[in-house]
Amino acid sequence: MTGLAIAALLILSGLFVLGVATLGIFRFSTMLNRIHVAAKCDTLGALLVLAGLMVLAGWSVLSLKLLLAIVFLWLSNPVASHLVARAEVRTCRNLEELCDFLELDGDGELVPLAPEELRSEEKGER
Repeated sequence: MTGLAIAALLILSGLFVLGVATLGIFRFSTMLNRIHVAAKCDTLGALLVLAGLMVLAGWSVLSLKLLLAIVFLWLSNPVASHLVARAEVRTCRNLEELCDFLELDGDGELVPLAPEELRSEEKGER
């Protein structure tokens, strides 16, 4: 009975995180913000749901397969999200207007602004 309660708590919390991620995808306006919330919350939500399923399955071959799925998601989801974000940075024409504290150099690579430039932008001096 305790295992069922723990599994239910893990699965419901994972579904909550996935639901918040879905709302976050619709609330944010830029692609980079959307991919950030999708990458972080999908990884955590899937981990919690799969951990709850592992508790339900007990120690068996099925729980080992679920553990392998968790490891695969932890390795592949951040890499895939990074590649999608990098493709967005390279193909977005108005990225400098969308991102406040990044600029592109001559090769199309992102360069963070120096701290004094950030402070002058916050004061409206630029």
